[in-house]
Amino acid sequence: MPFKNKEARLMLMVGAMVAMLAAVLVELGNPANMGLCIVCFLRDTSGALGLHRAGVVQYIRPEIIGISLGAFIMAFSRREFRSRGGSAPFTRFILGIFVVIGALVFLGCPLRMVLRLANGDLNALLGLVGFVAGIFSGVFFLNRGFTLKRTYASVNLEGYLFPALQLVFLVLLVVSPAFIFFSAEGPGSMKAPLIIALVAGVLVGAGAQRSRLCMSGGIRDAILFKDPHLLYGFMGIFAVSLLANLILGNFTLGFTGQPVAHNDGLWNFLGMMLTGFGAVLLGGCPLRQLILGAEGNMDSVITIMGMYVGTAISHNFGLAASGAGVPLNGKVAVMIGFAVVLTIGVLNSEYISIFKVKGDANLGTHSS
Repeated sequence: MPFKNKEARLMLMVGAMVAMLAAVLVELGNPANMGLCIVCFLRDTSGALGLHRAGVVQYIRPEIIGISLGAFIMAFSRREFRSRGGSAPFTRFILGIFVVIGALVFLGCPLRMVLRLANGDLNALLGLVGFVAGIFSGVFFLNRGFTLKRTYASVNLEGYLFPALQLVFLVLLVVSPAFIFFSAEGPGSMKAPLIIALVAGVLVGAGAQRSRLCMSGGIRDAILFKDPHLLYGFMGIFAVSLLANLILGNFTLGFTGQPVAHNDGLWNFLGMMLTGFGAVLLGGCPLRQLILGAEGNMDSVITIMGMYVGTAISHNFGLAASGAGVPLNGKVAVMIGFAVVLTIGVLNSEYISIFKVKGDANLGTHSS
């Protein structure tokens, strides 16, 4: 019990730190209610690299670079960096695509969902209900033996490639060559000073690596194991963010007039349900995938690459929502996403595995 109390205190402190840094980033220039949003910032970065041409959301976000490098430094210093992979990488790539499609229909990752809620955006409450419903859907399959199989050790060089890529992005951000795109208006043009955003990201990455902070993991563990300690991260983020918004005069309660948000309740619910469902099958939310990738988990790196592609698909094919609402293409994509994620859940559950073993045995092909 004392150990669990220590874990709870750590989670609260890291959550509080994340909330304070998010508030500071908004005050210094990041979009309102978007001090930290993993999916939004991956989208901005993919736009800067030319993967999509939505001119208002293009900027290499230093927060993503900082989170990745902070987690890498913390993992390496604590001897927790291990290069590994091989756990259904392409399945994870596909799941990563649909996790962000759902998030961009909601307009935010699970972290931004909590920050929006703390700002008084009641649309995020519907998103939270959907997120929990998605996690319950994922837990349903976990309880039936869902697995993407084990990972295998690989050469350390492969694990170092993801942090190295972040350093390349940092160079591109600083040098700003002509082939990199930067927004002149819209959310992509709103940014905190580079050094401050980078340092904030490093602190968030280090804290999240040390505490195992995960938006979906907290609810999943509370359901599966009756272990609520990861939820303290949620609580710390919400409480401190709410206090900061009240002090700074940024709290606005309601469904309408919220920054970078829409008030279509059904699709706020369904978008985050898809995100929660996919995150549980992946073993972590977008923030957690960044942390795992920085620790040397190449399966999480593949997932992140899927997320980059998912953000590009969302904007190239008109799937992403806006303040005006959710386009028809986005609604269709979410429904396709549910079909794909459900199929992945079924095909990787113990029922299918048992069927295959019986079939092999009946055919006389079961190896000795």
